[in-house]
Amino acid sequence: MRLHVAKLMAGLLAVASLNAQQPRVERYTFALRLPATGKHVEGVATIEFASRPAAETLTLDLDAAMTVSFVEVGCSLLEGKLPFVHAGNLLKVTVPLPASRFDARCVHVFYDGEPTDGLIIGADSAGRWAAFGDNFPNRARYWLPTLDRPSEKAKVTWRIRAPAGREIVANGARVGRDVEGDQWVTTWREDRPIPTYAMVIAAGPLVMHDLGKTACGFAEDGGCVPQMVWTAPEQATFMPGQFAHAGEIVDFFAKTVGAFPYEKLAHLQTTTRWGGMENSSAIFYADQFFRRANGISDGLIAHETAHQWFGDAVTEREWAHAWLSEGFATFFAALWNQHAHGEAAYRAELTQIRRQIIAASVASQRAVIDSIETDPNRLLNENTYQKGGFVLHMLRTQLGDSAFFGGLRAYFAEHRHGNAMTQDLQRALERSSGRELGWFFDQWLRRPGWAEVLTSWQWDAATRRVTLDVEQGARFGAYRMPLTVDVTSADGTHARVTVALDASAAQRIELPGVYAARPAALALDPDVALLATFGAR
Repeated sequence: MRLHVAKLMAGLLAVASLNAQQPRVERYTFALRLPATGKHVEGVATIEFASRPAAETLTLDLDAAMTVSFVEVGCSLLEGKLPFVHAGNLLKVTVPLPASRFDARCVHVFYDGEPTDGLIIGADSAGRWAAFGDNFPNRARYWLPTLDRPSEKAKVTWRIRAPAGREIVANGARVGRDVEGDQWVTTWREDRPIPTYAMVIAAGPLVMHDLGKTACGFAEDGGCVPQMVWTAPEQATFMPGQFAHAGEIVDFFAKTVGAFPYEKLAHLQTTTRWGGMENSSAIFYADQFFRRANGISDGLIAHETAHQWFGDAVTEREWAHAWLSEGFATFFAALWNQHAHGEAAYRAELTQIRRQIIAASVASQRAVIDSIETDPNRLLNENTYQKGGFVLHMLRTQLGDSAFFGGLRAYFAEHRHGNAMTQDLQRALERSSGRELGWFFDQWLRRPGWAEVLTSWQWDAATRRVTLDVEQGARFGAYRMPLTVDVTSADGTHARVTVALDASAAQRIELPGVYAARPAALALDPDVALLATFGAR
């Protein structure tokens, strides 16, 4: 056992040493030439580091289908070629030692090829050439040389050369378009660090529908958030549709959490494999939703927009904590539903989310924070989305709106444009509430399942008291939680009482209050506040 631990520690130290030697990327600049037809792409990727590499080898993720011609070094000018090995999906570049005269803070990778994934090149429904980035969760490497993991965020500049008339949309703000013969060179610049999975371009016959300046006073610079929708020409008649709510959604989230973190927010009709993909400042939605009036719901727009704060601006450091992205987006979509459509709609959505969790085999077998699963695609499940979202709902219910949203605002402010882990959220909520929450995070996020509650009750005519007997199922163990009981008196009036269940298999609880006659009924968890099933003993 000691030998295994020693080997594990040595491996962890080696990884830590490698990460320390390979400095943080400050900015990627991708200069790409897109073809008039076909799928062959030519590119120069400039990787600008925050400091000079201390190690002799720089390792980047890049699929073997892309051919690297050469690698050069230098920031203000190209100073020389560097040795490299491109094998499998890794590009290893030998960089000059610190004593060298070369400025190794900038490395330029010259490459070309036909991407097999990541940049999806094909024809739209009218047969016109189009290409859309689709990097999530770790597919940027199929067309971009990067450090392709969520902990490695960086700023990005796109300089895209394409046939004249082809619209290019990307992260950040458009800062230039030059006409060079029959070519347009379009430049977009994102000045906030974003995860590689959210670094994308869209290229094709796109037309813009301007939604105007929205959420004024709630952009990071105190101004407005420009929003627009980009679609194929044929879908113009359906605009703005549900995107008419896009401004109110950003306004609501900004007031709830903090200023909108990017230069603009574009919504695009694309070929993403997902229903929606939250690329920073440029959300991609699946093509089919645009082919009918109101094909996109305001709930989907809210979900993807919430990711601009949670997932993009605050990014999980490790995939095991992906619920900090998808769980937040699920919860905030429900929160928008409450804001826009009322309390009944909110409760109905939470009831549906709870049903989905309980029906999902993964929820009964794995924890939300799943450090065993190594494939990030397999983490896109009911634990990460629905259970993560419901956990936030329970935190809101148990802490109260003031402490809960105050903690979220502090969490966002502390980790904006950086990375976070679940323990960071826990600390923020503990500070805002003044309560220790380790037990809550452990039982709901670090173990599988949900509470299974069996109850019976009796009324004592002599004391006029109601006693509740509670058993918790052996399958997932007992949970500590507050349980609200709605008591319907014999005369038809209702009273709400809340009792504390401890993490024991069986307990007897006397409800507060006295009842002149036997109550007509008891209803457990009437507000859908707990991830639990309820049954009779």
